[in-house]
Amino acid sequence: MEYAILFLPLVGAIFGYLAKYFGDLTSQLLTTFLVCVSAILSIVLFYNGIFHGTYGNYLIYQWIASGNFVVNWSINIDPLSSIMLVVVSVVSALVHIYSIGYMNHDPNKPRFMSYLSLFTFSMLVLVVSDNFLQLFFGWEGVGLCSYLLIGFWYKKDSANNAAIKAFIVNRVGDFGFAIGIFLIFMFFGTLNYNEVFQLVPEFSQEKINFLGFNSNLITLICLFLFVGAMGKSAQFFLHTWLPDAMEGPTPVSALIHAATMVTAGVFLVVRCSPIFEYSQVALNFVAIIGMLTAFFAASVAIVQNDIKRIIAYSTCSQLGYMFFAAGVGAYHVAIFHLFTHAFFKALLFLGSGSVIHSLNDEQDIRNMGGIWKQMPFTWIAMIVGTLALTGFPFLSGYYSKDAIIEFAYLKGTNIGYFAASIGIITALLTAIYSWRLILKTFHGKFNNEHLSKSEIHESGMVIIFPLAILILGSIFAGFLFKDFLIGHHYVDFWKDSILILQAFNHSHIPMWLLYTTPILVTLAIPLSYSLYIKNDKLLERIKIKNELVYKFLLNKWYFDELYNSIFVKPVKAIGSFFWKSGDIKTIDRFGPDGISKIVKIISKKATKFQTGYIYDYAFVMLIGLSLLLTIFIFYK
Repeated sequence: MEYAILFLPLVGAIFGYLAKYFGDLTSQLLTTFLVCVSAILSIVLFYNGIFHGTYGNYLIYQWIASGNFVVNWSINIDPLSSIMLVVVSVVSALVHIYSIGYMNHDPNKPRFMSYLSLFTFSMLVLVVSDNFLQLFFGWEGVGLCSYLLIGFWYKKDSANNAAIKAFIVNRVGDFGFAIGIFLIFMFFGTLNYNEVFQLVPEFSQEKINFLGFNSNLITLICLFLFVGAMGKSAQFFLHTWLPDAMEGPTPVSALIHAATMVTAGVFLVVRCSPIFEYSQVALNFVAIIGMLTAFFAASVAIVQNDIKRIIAYSTCSQLGYMFFAAGVGAYHVAIFHLFTHAFFKALLFLGSGSVIHSLNDEQDIRNMGGIWKQMPFTWIAMIVGTLALTGFPFLSGYYSKDAIIEFAYLKGTNIGYFAASIGIITALLTAIYSWRLILKTFHGKFNNEHLSKSEIHESGMVIIFPLAILILGSIFAGFLFKDFLIGHHYVDFWKDSILILQAFNHSHIPMWLLYTTPILVTLAIPLSYSLYIKNDKLLERIKIKNELVYKFLLNKWYFDELYNSIFVKPVKAIGSFFWKSGDIKTIDRFGPDGISKIVKIISKKATKFQTGYIYDYAFVMLIGLSLLLTIFIFYK
């Protein structure tokens, strides 16, 4: 069963790419069927783990064996990997089903389905690894697949640019990740998780000279590993690729944001909790970056107009929550939020895709409005997703997001108190921009000048079915699994897959903390209605009065412009100089161009001897014979 879970998506990817032999529909159905089987088996595996404790390590084959250094290809099933298998395979299966309808008119459907299955396989390889080398293979695999899928419509310049941007920004993070792995191998002599984690306490006080500074080894390893996580999970400073990734088809956005690429960074930090727990400096850094990301992304999302970009920034913000949860040592809560977030974020993306599909690829919420009666099921789905995202009482996001704020407060440190405060403020911003999206998209006046309202209709069943399943997950996932994942007996579920050295005392949670966030997110509903529907002119006056702030947020804190000035333009200038002066004027001039020019000159001169007179040919032969004799005598 374990082998089938991992390799069925790979088989699907191969069959999908060979569509010319099977037909488009057959390849779509086959890739979808195989991923669905993998998802069902993942659920069975998760169930068996909870109730029967059936975990283990399943060897595929020995990859590297050099002296005492051994690295295997393995399928490591423990509580952490089992829950990740459910998240990845279930969301991927629903995205595959959805894609059959959404990509119906695309001429390259089989290639798209093949890439989706390959994406799923790469993420599964990552989560079931038992060593850092296999982890890195899956890590780079999801990076490659994201490049292929973001740039799927490669004839669009914007899609190509977005794919390249995602690839390059992730290379920055992956460079740090690779250094972290090198440090682990250099000092621990192994890359296998269990062996590394057992040796960490022995090296907890180890100092090394790094760039002229005496630094703690464990802190350095954690920081470099986290740089990799920052790239994959689009954290502050390395977040710029995520909104541009919306250039890919909507199913890709759902898969990237809900289950695969961006969750890899959170998984890495949680998987390496036995290392991070021995470096308070690294944990504080993780918490600070998480807080910055959560607030930054929420502040930007509140003024964006592209429906997919708003949800993309929402993902960025929620990942910030997960990271500052990990930063205060609540790794299990971070994974719990990752688990619930997968359902409602996939629901929001696929719901927005349903809207875009019905409005002939319109993505600007200013050109929507008043369509809830035309798309009632999509409207309900988006409402449920929004309620879950904002943490409305008793939906899945309520249990996981509030838990993050509570555990941050329970940490009892300045970082913890500050993280809890940022979490509450961000929750309010999240509620406002989420309801703005709903109100602008489905309510108010219909603003599309290119479509009549009568042309808009609900999506087909193949799109509706995945939404229905995700609605159930968005409503019930938090309530059903909170006791297993973060309840008082969470250690019984997580066992040794997560290390938490400091216990959290739940008896010290003040009542005001329990009620603050639910009250704020509930009050945000009438506040948003007042601002975006009833008194939209007041909102315009606020924008005009605070134009600098509005432009600052609309331009995403000017990060793209800043990076363009600091990195892109200087690199282009240097590249242009070496290309023109080095490549064209030096290498080409004296290399291939120069040689060809000389050959051309000699050839032109040589043609002058082709006169047709025998004495000219005899003269040439005499010169050639003289040269041969000279060379022969010289070397003799």
